[in-house]
Formats: sequence, structure tokens, C-alpha cells
Amino acid sequence: MATEIKVPVLPESVSDATIATWHKKVGDSVARDENIVDLETDKVVLEVPSTVEGVIRELKYAEGDTVTSQQVLAIIEEGAAPAKSAEAPKAEPAAGAQQVQPKAEAAKEEAKAPASTRPAPVSGGAELPPGARFTAVTQGIDPSQVEGTGRRGAVTKEDLVNYASGKTAGVSGGHRPEERVPMTRIRKRIAERLMQSKESIAMLTSFNEVNLGKVMAMRKELGESFQKQHGVKLGFMSFFAKAAAAALQKYPVINASVDGDDIIYHGYADISIAVSTDRGLVTPVLRNVERMGFADVEKAIGDYAVKARDGKLSLDDLQGGTFTITNGGTFGSLMSTPIVNPPQSAILGMHTIKERPIVENGQIVAAPMMYIALSYDHRIIDGKDAVQFLVDIKDQLENPHRMLLGM
Repeated sequence: MATEIKVPVLPESVSDATIATWHKKVGDSVARDENIVDLETDKVVLEVPSTVEGVIRELKYAEGDTVTSQQVLAIIEEGAAPAKSAEAPKAEPAAGAQQVQPKAEAAKEEAKAPASTRPAPVSGGAELPPGARFTAVTQGIDPSQVEGTGRRGAVTKEDLVNYASGKTAGVSGGHRPEERVPMTRIRKRIAERLMQSKESIAMLTSFNEVNLGKVMAMRKELGESFQKQHGVKLGFMSFFAKAAAAALQKYPVINASVDGDDIIYHGYADISIAVSTDRGLVTPVLRNVERMGFADVEKAIGDYAVKARDGKLSLDDLQGGTFTITNGGTFGSLMSTPIVNPPQSAILGMHTIKERPIVENGQIVAAPMMYIALSYDHRIIDGKDAVQFLVDIKDQLENPHRMLLGM
């Protein structure tokens, strides 16, 4: 019995998707719930699993093609055995579909090719994506020597290009490779939103600095007990998320958004947490942070980090958000001006912690200091509100016991 595998129903905010990677070829066997293809949208990469066990008989589209909700992606012959001989039936793909060579034929073709043009095998027997395989051949790179940054450690085209550039950098008269690579849909969407922010928002940034000595002392004193009780480490982000949620209740305009000539005030703190992935920056949302405990925040952030790393974030994880926190300090940033994520009106930037001399009670002491930044939409947020919001964040973090008492 033939079974159709279709594009999942996409949300209203996502009109279509792009075929990113086929994980199966015509004639391959597939298990129930096994991932067949990755679909890239403007926000996330969706995995499409098989609904039955059988053999791939037809692939309707090629990598790079655009598809919409409920379009048929592949045909699976349920319960069939994989083809083992040349007499086995071959599926004829539709126009524009991807026709994949059986592995045996591919191996024969590769054996006929000159040794200089054959790509070296990937460490562990993994296969390269088509674009990366072409780059490896043309650049004469052994992929097993390249550290992969793609999903599950896969070697990407960008990894190979960077490896080739690094090999030849600084060599007088050496080869200077260049390659034009199309932006992914996610990267294009990020670029569009950044330009939208620049063109539609009157953005301004205010700065302050925070002494995190008491927060660090609390983490040192209670961190082990916290982890034993809740099964998760007590990090810095939960302090910032809770401080932001409390400050947003006091300064609701920071938590508002512009809709035409109206201002929408949100009575809840749905905080987007910026997470870096190999495909770009994503911002999964912690919902109702004002009602979450520290452990709840840390667990939710940990879950999102794992899902982002494995490419498992869903569209629902990224929808909404009334305020954003981004931590450039994880990469060593000392100070920056984060960009507001429309339709939100503000974003809080954390930075690296540095011991600096400060004056306390007339004495110069070394303290763990962090610069914090608030970028905001000056159309609805006055400088006074932005500065007071940052001061409130500073006061909470420098007196974390007040935060625990809800003060």
C-alpha cells in the first residue's frame, strides 16, 4: 500500500518552507517515525518523520525546492522490502524531483573518477550534504580533517570553505578561494527583521553597570543544594529573567508594543531568550516568567538549549514574546547595543563579567562587574522610563535577597 508523506500544517505566520536535506533516497527502507527530510522555514528547521514502515518509492521535490502546507513530499510503499538487484523497480520522480543514484552505482562512478577528484571519506563513514561534497572535491579537502559545526557534528559547506581559507592564509602567492553561498531562509529572515527594526523603530540605548558580587556569593553558597533539589544548575540567566519580569511589572511601557497608532500593554512577561545556533540566532520564549520560580526558569532555558542544539525547536517555541534578553557575554562581549526585536519595544543586553576596581564605603575594591544595556523604541518609551528600568534591574541584582522576597 502506498502512503503519502506530506508537509506538516504550517502556522499562519509561515507561508511556505524549503527542502533543506533529504535523509533518504529512492529505494531506501524507512522505519516508522524515522526522519525523512528537513524543511527549513523562516524560523526553524522542521523534521518530517515517516508515518509508516516501508521503502521510499518516490521523492516529489529536490533539495532547495519550495513547498507549502499539505503538499506531498514522498511516496512510501508500506511494508515493502528494499531493492537488492538491478531488476528492482525504480521510482520515477516528478518534474523537478531529486533523482538519487543507488549507493552501488555511486561507488562505481566514484571509482572511475581520477583520484585527484574523489572526495576523501568522512571520518566515521558519515555522508556529506551535496553542496559540501562538491566543495570537498573542488578544493581537494579531506572532510575527515575538518571539524563539523552542523547538526550532530556534520561537516557543512561553510566548514570546508573556512578550512580551505585557513590552510592558505598567509602563504605568499597562495590560493585564495572564494565561494558564493546562498543565505539560508533563517539567515534571510534574520536580515529582514534587523532591517525592519532599523527602519521602523526610533531606537536608543541606555547603559548601566552591575556589581554581581552578591549574586555570585549566593550561587556559591546555595548552588550545590539548589542542584540537588531541582536537578539543574543555578545560573545567571534566572536572576536576570526574574529581575526583568519584576521590573516589567513596575514599568509596563517597557513591556508594551506598537500596533499602528495604538500601544498594546501586556499584563504578562513572556521573555524571549536569545540562543545562538549553527543556523543563526533564535529566541525561544519563556512564558509568564513573573509566575515562574528560579528552578522553572533554569529548567526551561536548559530544555530550549538542548532543542536548539539538536534543531528541535518548534514554531510555537518561538512565537510571541513581549521582551528579549540576550547574553553577548558568553562570547566575551564587554559592551554592545542590542537590536530590538519587533514588535517588541525593548531588549536587555548582558555582557561579560570582569573584575574592576570600584569604590565601596570609601575603599577601592575589586568587584565582578557587568555592563548592561537596554535598547528601546523611543516612540513610546521615554528616556526616564528606560533609565529607571535599568536602575531597577541593577538594584535587584545587587540585592538578590530583595528579589526572593518580591521587593
